[in-house]
Amino acid sequence: MATSLDLQEQEQLDQLKAFWKQYGNLITWVLILALGGFAAWNGWTWWQRDQAAKAGAMYDELDRAAAAGDAAKVTRVFDDLKQRYPGTAFAAQGALAAARLQLEKGDTEGARAALAWAAANAADDDYRALARLRLAAVLLQAKQYDQALAELAQAKAPSFEALVADRRGDVLLAQGKRDEARSAFEAAWAAMDDKLDYRRLVEAKLVALGGHPKAAEAAASGAGR
Repeated sequence: MATSLDLQEQEQLDQLKAFWKQYGNLITWVLILALGGFAAWNGWTWWQRDQAAKAGAMYDELDRAAAAGDAAKVTRVFDDLKQRYPGTAFAAQGALAAARLQLEKGDTEGARAALAWAAANAADDDYRALARLRLAAVLLQAKQYDQALAELAQAKAPSFEALVADRRGDVLLAQGKRDEARSAFEAAWAAMDDKLDYRRLVEAKLVALGGHPKAAEAAASGAGR
């Protein structure tokens, strides 16, 4: 019996050796790739967390400088932030914060540059749309209407649809295009949550142009059918 078992074990061992000889290299490489991929994923996750933490600390510094009204420091910290951590949400937030203070201090060119950077580089659609919306306001004040409309045309985030339409109406009205402006305000009013106080301001713009918000609502309902 012992001899029979020894022969059976030897046969199984020989089969295993033959299998390993045929497939051993493939199995080894598959394991190496799998373990390498797992290590790379862990490394990437750690790197992202590390980048976010460092960017967050830098944004806190920018926020404190903004609260103190130190435009020079805000600009300096934002320049570092966008160069070191451009793919983080903190970089986009930093751009918006920097632009706001720069406008308050009369640095229109600096604000335009910060907003243009966020519009082109922010990782999130909402941040890009918000940056374009604010940039369009700056361009409107500078009477650069075509550029303002071009920025608004690229603001695609659904959550900003109503505000973009409203800003488009402002630009068109400034161009003297009253009918087009009224249509834009109607679209803004129809898309805006009726609980928002800002909707009443859009309504006032519509009334001033001879429009009626309820007509805009009916038109929007009919288009959705």
